[in-house]
Amino acid sequence: MAKFLDSILGKGSPASENEYMELDLAAYEAANDEEPASMYVKIASIADLKETPRIKDEIYNGNVVIVDVGRLKMDKITYERVLKDLREVAKDVNGDIVGLGDQKYVIITPMSVKISREKIGGGL
Repeated sequence: MAKFLDSILGKGSPASENEYMELDLAAYEAANDEEPASMYVKIASIADLKETPRIKDEIYNGNVVIVDVGRLKMDKITYERVLKDLREVAKDVNGDIVGLGDQKYVIITPMSVKISREKIGGGL
């Protein structure tokens, strides 16, 4: 069995730092900047009801938005109103909405993007 593994993995000492190749990510990033994406993941933080229209616009434009609603937790009425507005947007676009991290974050998706409620890893 050991010979079989040695034939696949090879024998010898672990690879030294000189054997690794440095990757130039600038070329990759520049290539990605040339082509616009059909969908973006946007990050937002909301502290006031007045900030919801911009978030709604992003969802209507077909982007996924991750919203930090932690600052709204102190004002339960505003918190509930914002969540109601975001739920309505998700319903309008036939998207999805889910809360994360003790409802500190909310993810809203546009049409054709659904959020799985099944956890990956982390134990039971």
